[in-house]
Amino acid sequence: MDQEKSKSNESNKDATVENKKKQENSSDSTSSKKHAPALKENNYKQISIRGIPLLENVEEVKKVFNRHLHFTIVKDRDVATDHDYYESIAYTVRDHLVSRWIRTNQYHFETDQKRVYYLSLEYHMGRALSNCMINLGIENSVDEALYEMGLNIEELEELESEAALGNGGLGRLAACYLDSMATLGLSAYGYGLRYDYGIFAQKIEDGYQKEYPENWLRYACPWEISRPEFLVPVQYYGKVIDDKDGKKKWVEYITVHAMPYDSPIPGYNNNVVNTLRLWSAKASEKFNFALFNSGDYIRAVAEQSSSEDITRVLYPNDDFDEGKILRLKQEYFLVSASVQDIIARYKRSKINLKADQQVDFTNFPDKAAIQLNDTHPALSVVELMRLLIDVENLGWDQAFDITKRTIAFTNHTLLPEALEKWPIDMFQKLLPRHFQLITDINAHHLDIVQKKWPEDKERMKRMTIIDDEAKKVNMGYLSVVGSHAVNGVAQMHSDLLKSTIMKDFYELNPEKFQNKTNGITPRRWLLICNPDLADLITTKIGEGWITDLAQLKQLRDYVDDEQFIRDIQRVKFENKERLSKFLKKNFNVNINPNSMF
Repeated sequence: MDQEKSKSNESNKDATVENKKKQENSSDSTSSKKHAPALKENNYKQISIRGIPLLENVEEVKKVFNRHLHFTIVKDRDVATDHDYYESIAYTVRDHLVSRWIRTNQYHFETDQKRVYYLSLEYHMGRALSNCMINLGIENSVDEALYEMGLNIEELEELESEAALGNGGLGRLAACYLDSMATLGLSAYGYGLRYDYGIFAQKIEDGYQKEYPENWLRYACPWEISRPEFLVPVQYYGKVIDDKDGKKKWVEYITVHAMPYDSPIPGYNNNVVNTLRLWSAKASEKFNFALFNSGDYIRAVAEQSSSEDITRVLYPNDDFDEGKILRLKQEYFLVSASVQDIIARYKRSKINLKADQQVDFTNFPDKAAIQLNDTHPALSVVELMRLLIDVENLGWDQAFDITKRTIAFTNHTLLPEALEKWPIDMFQKLLPRHFQLITDINAHHLDIVQKKWPEDKERMKRMTIIDDEAKKVNMGYLSVVGSHAVNGVAQMHSDLLKSTIMKDFYELNPEKFQNKTNGITPRRWLLICNPDLADLITTKIGEGWITDLAQLKQLRDYVDDEQFIRDIQRVKFENKERLSKFLKKNFNVNINPNSMF
């Protein structure tokens, strides 16, 4: 799916037309707070919000804020801290989301649309409060209400702990995709892991980086909803036997439970609120009472600690075997919980609830699209196969056909070492049934390769998923073989993908390979981050660029407009001044704003 480059298509997306709220500009803490002109009526369809209570004015915002301070935080203004005020306003904004969230899920159930499931080991979401306010169109009302109560919205926004779910471009792309899909009105879910700690919190001391634990969950996160009723079992280790019917059966495994936490993903100005579901590892048995009573206090909680280590830290150190095993456990944990959840939702869909017979998976690819963000969720291929064959009793050929038509793969790098290769012994011990299925998939794949190039033994060696010489399982190759579409993230990258590390696979299935140029959401990265520039752009070309970034091309008409150029230079200089003050205040670093940044 293209990012904001295809936003001109937003006018063609789903839902019923109803109320239209006006939208205004926002900023983050290093920007000046300015009100942008109200948005004009846009022409893309929206979810109906008829009958939903709204934050219609400043007094209503203050009323809901004080109610949350009193009943949710259980404090009054005499003892409340700034963080209490942040939580109160976050719950106030969340209230404005919740009915839209429920209405969106109702609409998607009734229309039974095809759903997009985006699996990523990272999400670099950024702060939610400012993004939610601007996408809902309530930022000015909230700002004014807090001002009247003697509070500053920018200072409260700074108190929000960013979700420590990712740290780089991979995670930020995932977050932008979720925002984009919600704004497009697509029925989409994100799946990831709810890490207790990020990689680290960075501080610069005496010119050097110091690393500290990033405990983003120190305070309760007001944006997430726990869903213990949807707890999912995930299995590891054990062995595979043949049952009395000759079917393969995975037995004697260890079970860890996946607890889902849902966070809202609001679209821009269209009343759509999609879901990011994060999984947290929970032990199947929290506490061994017998060991505790015998005085063995450490072992009494050992299972709980070991199981919950799976989602303890983003990217454990994999320089040693224990770290590699934990990393593989993380990847399978994400995949197994998510794919089980996807199948369960398909079974609960409107058409299947009406059926009085066994669920028909023939149309599964028409109702579910699973997108793999890099190789981390590659095990989705074999987990979907396992569930279709072992649980739903489908034949191998049908299961593989359904799997390939459901899954697509985004590659992020041309480095061969980044494709993820797991030691066979480790993989086989941790996931014995999955290794069997990968062996079957590899045999099926190599049979096709041999038929196309019967004399080319070297090509067979290059294209095998299981490298017997290196004793590794290649997850990048598994992702390509098990998908119907493979894309790079820029045209040059996609072209090089076809001519370098995936050349053999491109020659086998050229129709699979395509390009999707990465984009970023203009809401967070221009409208929120740079409100003065956003205002200036809007005065010249209108507000359509907020959902169709290609409209910025219209600015070429003003390349010789001297006043416009001076205004841009002024905005840039004022931003540099704010950054200089920020660096002086927080790091005691003096920077001349007249210098080049």
